[in-house]
Amino acid sequence: MNTITLIEGGVTAAKGFTANGVHAGIRKNKSKRDLSLIVSEKRASAAAVYTTNLVKGAPLTVTKAHIADGYATAIICNSGNANTCNANGIEIAEGMAKAVSDTLGIEPSDVVVASTGVIGQPLDLAPMVNAMPALSKGLSKNGSDAAAEGIMTTDTVKKEVAVEFTLAGKTCRIGGSAKGSGMIHPNRATMHVFITTDVAITPAMLQKALSSDIASTFNMVSVDGDTSTNDMVTVLANGMADNTPIEEDGEEFRIFMKALNTVTVGLCRMIAGDGEGATKLLECSVTGAKDEATAKTVAKSVICSSLLKAAMFGADANWGRVLCAIGYSGASVDVGGVGVSFRSVKGSITVCENGAGIPFSEELAKKILLEKEIEIVITLKDGEGSAVAWGCDLTYEYVKINGDYRT
Repeated sequence: MNTITLIEGGVTAAKGFTANGVHAGIRKNKSKRDLSLIVSEKRASAAAVYTTNLVKGAPLTVTKAHIADGYATAIICNSGNANTCNANGIEIAEGMAKAVSDTLGIEPSDVVVASTGVIGQPLDLAPMVNAMPALSKGLSKNGSDAAAEGIMTTDTVKKEVAVEFTLAGKTCRIGGSAKGSGMIHPNRATMHVFITTDVAITPAMLQKALSSDIASTFNMVSVDGDTSTNDMVTVLANGMADNTPIEEDGEEFRIFMKALNTVTVGLCRMIAGDGEGATKLLECSVTGAKDEATAKTVAKSVICSSLLKAAMFGADANWGRVLCAIGYSGASVDVGGVGVSFRSVKGSITVCENGAGIPFSEELAKKILLEKEIEIVITLKDGEGSAVAWGCDLTYEYVKINGDYRT
């Protein structure tokens, strides 16, 4: 049995990857890093998924063209400005790639470009070009933290996960960094997520792994119901673990998928728990659905309910809001068979059985819901389908943050 072990690190955990983050001057606050660079020692297989929002940031268009051949060597990302809805957006994004190319001596087309921040604001290329020497000089195996900080916007914590496992006797690693706090309700991709691995895998199989994984991970996260214009998940695999290349489905691919999923689930939980203004991570688990698709629909509907999110902020066991969200989800559910429980480290309490309320201790429910991580457990009686979704509570602070986000 292959053991997947959580280890320290993020995007530099795998062999052959270095990273750094600096303050380039994009953000006015000089204490905040706003430009990050991740580099592979060898040209790597590349895969990505992007937002389905019709309004897309210029970096996504450029990145999609750059990795059309399935390969990349570096990732450059700025925070503080999304480079979206700008007349010269493509020019700026290509300029970022060229700045990396000129500094590292690689092809501009081997650079993944990403931007995050305010939409519709002009982005000056000069600060990034001027910062490139210091950014590249500081690249190191210890640079994951700096890079993770450089992509943050309203995030309050850095988000990094890494794992170690073996493929045919070869030690392999996957590491990832993410940013995401608000404008999170993805479809096909979410937030900005950068994942690196030293596994040898073809671009086609890497894309297959990523596209399959996000359906039950990043696409099951919601903070506020808004799908960003700049969402992107990118994976680079440089093959430096020296395993036999994964070229088709099989046991090695399944092990890789499980390791990738461990990283992505970890990042999902961090993103949801750090939602703008959030005080609690909410996890909604659904079992007994007619099929997986139905379970996903139910879980996502509950986690997106503003009323349920507000109730969780107030530690109010208002289970009726759970049933309400199930009812308007569009899922085919036998409402008379619905059960609802709330769990946390303080215990578990069942509040609804067979679609109706049952007596429960409000005092115990309050203790359970005052914790920072809450599980909303939904049991159905329609089949074997199951799913998990992640979100957060809705607080006064969310409105405050977004009331003056641009200014």
